[in-house]
Amino acid sequence: MKSYPLQKLAHAMNGCLLQGGEDCVISAGVSTDTRRLPAGAMFFALKGENFDAHHFLAEAVQAGAGALVLQDDSDLPEGIPVVLVNDTLEALQSLAKWYRSELRIPVVAITGSNGKTSTKDYTHSVLSQKFRVNSTLGNLNNHIGLPLTVLATAANDEIGVFEMGMNHSGELASLCEIGRPDVSIITNVGTAHIEHLGSRKAIAIEKGTVARVLSDRGTLLLPSDCDDLYDFRASTPARVITVGGGEIRAENTVSGESGSAFDLTIDGLGTKRTSISVVGRHMISNALLAAGAGFVLGLDLDEISAGLTKATLTSGRLRRYLSHGLTVIDDTYNANPESVTAALETLASLPGNGRKVAALGMMGELGEHALEAYPRIGGIARDLGVTLVTVGDDANKYGADHHFQTHEEAATCLSNETSPGDIVLFKGSRMAAMDRVMKLTFPE
Repeated sequence: MKSYPLQKLAHAMNGCLLQGGEDCVISAGVSTDTRRLPAGAMFFALKGENFDAHHFLAEAVQAGAGALVLQDDSDLPEGIPVVLVNDTLEALQSLAKWYRSELRIPVVAITGSNGKTSTKDYTHSVLSQKFRVNSTLGNLNNHIGLPLTVLATAANDEIGVFEMGMNHSGELASLCEIGRPDVSIITNVGTAHIEHLGSRKAIAIEKGTVARVLSDRGTLLLPSDCDDLYDFRASTPARVITVGGGEIRAENTVSGESGSAFDLTIDGLGTKRTSISVVGRHMISNALLAAGAGFVLGLDLDEISAGLTKATLTSGRLRRYLSHGLTVIDDTYNANPESVTAALETLASLPGNGRKVAALGMMGELGEHALEAYPRIGGIARDLGVTLVTVGDDANKYGADHHFQTHEEAATCLSNETSPGDIVLFKGSRMAAMDRVMKLTFPE
């Protein structure tokens, strides 16, 4: 964040300045975690149902906070400026909204049921070939993570790439008010969070928020096979660019141990042979969306191609490594029906004479839809010739070849039943902790 007088920041938050601070300047940004609090930063004491950071004010002072933002003034630490607000989370969001208005840079917003973080990683890498880019760390894409990301934008940053997640109706509207995108990417519309939104149609409407907020000077990027393409196109005054079978394409694709290579074609720029470090049709789609962002923001074909090739993806997303002669695919970050299906298809497509094995955990936030989703995916695995090992509650609904309740039991089975040359995929929702099974079975 740029440097500002505390008085100015307090006004932006609709807060009241207490305990001095009239001459205080905040130059080290903001933080909500005393464990990672830069000296001189403004500390926001967030308060939720199960936590209250007001209990850690002494730690914030000891860490060198430049000021505190509080909603409770009953026990003020001495010797440090305090901004009193009605609600610290709302104050954080208000400050981020104000700061976004101070930034004179384009913003790329990325949402979708799957592939948000991978697309963000590709987009960051592409745009970094020409610009200084601030992008979402990991998947800090919610009502807290996005404001922190916006506020982390430095004075010399030239573009913001902001991932936007949701699990309830109306959440993306709030995030778009903060991020104010100029370019929006919708990776896909699936059934993630269907337990909360009720239907795939409702999910599509929510995802479409990032299209509706664009002006006629903005751009919307979509896969050409998106089922909701017509509705998204009709909902926005922005320019719409499609990838896959549209203006930006991947042709002559070859996948192997080192990833995928393809002819990247962008209408108006030409064609260039390009490679990415992972396999999977959905990953190529994510890369093409990032290529579209590069095209819209003025990069040439060489820069776009180089950015895709150099991209490093956040851990837990189709990362491959060798262990005792086997290939392990780490896709453990999260799971929903669409992403599991894509991962299974990717696994089945990989070359090799060994067995293809998928170790799957539960998929979260499916509600009543779980009754249909698990057996369907189990059937897909069988049709693809993939041996299925499942772990934990709900995962027994896949109808797997082997099912276990504990990580240890699954790890023992995988150790005994796999051989050099096999390829083993690990995937599940975060709460399934399939990375634990993976590490127990195949240490790097």
